[in-house]
Amino acid sequence: VPLVESGGGSVQSGGSLRLSCATSGYTSGTYCLGWFRQAPGKEREGVATLDYDGATRYAESVEGRFTISHDNAKHTLYLQMNSLKPEDTAMYYCTADTGCTAWTLLMGGQYRYRGQGTQVTVSS
Repeated sequence: VPLVESGGGSVQSGGSLRLSCATSGYTSGTYCLGWFRQAPGKEREGVATLDYDGATRYAESVEGRFTISHDNAKHTLYLQMNSLKPEDTAMYYCTADTGCTAWTLLMGGQYRYRGQGTQVTVSS
């Protein structure tokens, strides 16, 4: 079952969006989940990650504005994005891996599974 993102869209600067990702089948063992993003002409960037132990990690650029969470009963990963800025504009991808931690996923940027992405556009 592929990872499937939803919730992207267009908002004005200062607005909020919540991204969702169906994660059924990806949350056994020592798993990690995360959100990455890539803007045109820029490198892929780790945004926020969490792991089987409940740890979370954030990129410095989103710390305090974004919150990652996982609803185990609904098998859904969320990314609540507040105080959005134009520089947050990018394609956002849901990712998953095993044998990892929130830290290794964010810092290493390596994962085995990735969704198709959902576009987030923030206008000034």
